[in-house]
Amino acid sequence: MKKFELYRNVRKKAMIWGLPISMFALMMIAVIGSLLVIIFSFSFAMIISVVVLNAVLYISLTRISANPQLLQYSKVFPKIITLKRSTGIDYE
Repeated sequence: MKKFELYRNVRKKAMIWGLPISMFALMMIAVIGSLLVIIFSFSFAMIISVVVLNAVLYISLTRISANPQLLQYSKVFPKIITLKRSTGIDYE
């Protein structure tokens, strides 16, 4: 009988096909768009190019998710939020 291991780190980082949820959604949008391109163009070269494009997108998204320093964004919120009035005078 086969035993399955429980995945308990769902809250930390939910993954589908090795991608976080947002990158998986981006991948699915690309797949749906490529299906529309394949339906409306009957060229074999277009079908091959769309498949290659989706493969490259998947590989690049898995590399980005494995190494998040590639897309380092600046922080939006300040480190400290305070209600003190800023006088502009430095006491240091």
